[in-house]
Amino acid sequence: MAAKTSAREERIGQVGQRRQLIIPREIVESLNLREGDFVEFSPRANGVLVKPKRLLDPDDVLTPAEAKRVRQGMAQIKAGRFKLWRDVKHALDHSARPIMASES
Repeated sequence: MAAKTSAREERIGQVGQRRQLIIPREIVESLNLREGDFVEFSPRANGVLVKPKRLLDPDDVLTPAEAKRVRQGMAQIKAGRFKLWRDVKHALDHSARPIMASES
């Protein structure tokens, strides 16, 4: 659908149903946009500027100490020093089980 319009390599998109903007594939790929990503619209004298917008939840940002722990954990995984979740869960299930009088 996108077509070159001039030597400046401009691309043409389209306004679809319910005001959806169809952005040419080359532009989407160059900006590394994916379905569900947000974009910011800023009115300009001669049009509209559309920019990718990365939204972060402040609660989702790691503290420096948390980031260090994550890096340590990733290094342990790469080195093969980890336990599978099913093994950890199995160990927890057996350690939390009360000892019955008949088992002692």
